[in-house]
Amino acid sequence: MRIRIVDAFTDRPFGGNPAGVLLLDGEFPPDSWLRQVAAEVNLSETAFAHPLPPGGEADWALRWFTPTAEVDMCGHATLATAHVLAESGLASGRVRFAARCGILTTETAGDGTLTMDFPTSSLTRWDPPAEVAAALGGVEILSAHDTSPHIGDLVIELADEKTVRELRPDHAALRSFGQRGLIVTAPAEDPARGYDFVSRGFFPLVGIDEDPVTGSAHTALAPFWAARLGRTELTGLQGGARQGLVRVTLAGDRTLLTGRAVTVIDGELLSSP
Repeated sequence: MRIRIVDAFTDRPFGGNPAGVLLLDGEFPPDSWLRQVAAEVNLSETAFAHPLPPGGEADWALRWFTPTAEVDMCGHATLATAHVLAESGLASGRVRFAARCGILTTETAGDGTLTMDFPTSSLTRWDPPAEVAAALGGVEILSAHDTSPHIGDLVIELADEKTVRELRPDHAALRSFGQRGLIVTAPAEDPARGYDFVSRGFFPLVGIDEDPVTGSAHTALAPFWAARLGRTELTGLQGGARQGLVRVTLAGDRTLLTGRAVTVIDGELLSSP
């Protein structure tokens, strides 16, 4: 079987967020095998997809696995999958995916950009215990919000971009909070650089200390920053050492996420289910 490694939310190799993509001919193999492949690929997510019969509500079935667990929603691996489908000529234009979180759609534009249509996350104000600030290195937390069930992250607002960039969290301590992950965010120091806000994502509970660019997190960051900046079209920069850009458009209960992707490895998986 052919397997690809795709860098998502970037226009150049070795940037953005890498994802494994494996297209299957038929139904999903046993979960145990999917987990083994994801563990072997050892990236934040590996996407598995197979075509669905024509005439239904979706074109492809899609699932995502971290090296240790299946997740309900993943943006960058969905972008990577849509990129592979377009690049290989298996799909063009609009593609509908059936996933655990519902029907997701992607649209490939003529210039190669891909736009995903995801459900907008809810934001519930949350009063963080002192242990959260301590796990983040003792930084001051301006606000905190819990997100919708399919995401399950905490959005933590910090004072400025410099604080986000210099953060050195205690990953072992973060595992104790029982959330999928923590997204720390702050306004851009200089929007003239091409982005409106910054973020970093930490997911030690599912085996990912830091995720470079988390598409699903932007379904919560979009309403969060739209309310503060007074605009529904924004660009976020996510990542520490490795970074990527996500353009977001808030459209009520849907959030559009736009980015690019690059295939960096195209090989053969020799172990079949």
